[in-house]
Amino acid sequence: MKKISLKRIGLFLKETKIEMKRVNWLTKKQAIRYTFYVLLFSFAVAIYLAVLDYLFTFILMSLKF
Repeated sequence: MKKISLKRIGLFLKETKIEMKRVNWLTKKQAIRYTFYVLLFSFAVAIYLAVLDYLFTFILMSLKF
């Protein structure tokens, strides 16, 4: 097992900081838009699953299971 030294941790943090500067971050407008899309899609899936649940429950109850 490798021994973790403070030098290695410091190097890792330094390299991480450099890499984070290279990241192409979303604009605020893009982040809001994509968040809206995710919420809308999640809501649509929730409604779809709720309808399926209701239909299966109705079918099974009518068959007296």
